[in-house]
Amino acid sequence: MLRQQLNDALKAAMLGKDARTVSTVRLILAALKDRDIAARPKGLADGIGDDEIRQMLQSMIKQRRESISLYEQGNRPELAKQEADEITIIETFLPKQMNEAEITAAVKAAIAATGAGGIKDMGKVMAELKASHAGTMDFSKAGAVVKKELGG
Repeated sequence: MLRQQLNDALKAAMLGKDARTVSTVRLILAALKDRDIAARPKGLADGIGDDEIRQMLQSMIKQRRESISLYEQGNRPELAKQEADEITIIETFLPKQMNEAEITAAVKAAIAATGAGGIKDMGKVMAELKASHAGTMDFSKAGAVVKKELGG
């Protein structure tokens, strides 16, 4: 379903002559094709699933956020804006991301569900969060909240 949504967005952007969206969606589709090819030996002839596509999109956003900070350090605001525009486009293909309060509530629920008692149980809590909130949670933020909640 997400794959079709990407193809439809590419067609719409081409018809609308939206160059930034066309280039960004083409980048996404190229990364998706790479992942599909890498998945073939694992028996996934149809390519990766929507959950893996969402994870790929999350990592693309993370890469762009890192690039933005480097561009800002290098005094290149035009390149930082271009990366920010790409993030906005990529986010349209992801479910709404959780805010800080929702992340904290989900972390507390995961800690209760796993019975985590200390920082040594952080892996169990993160696994629980990834299983229940894939695609909607920024796990780098969640990791910091888990560490704080477990007393790390």
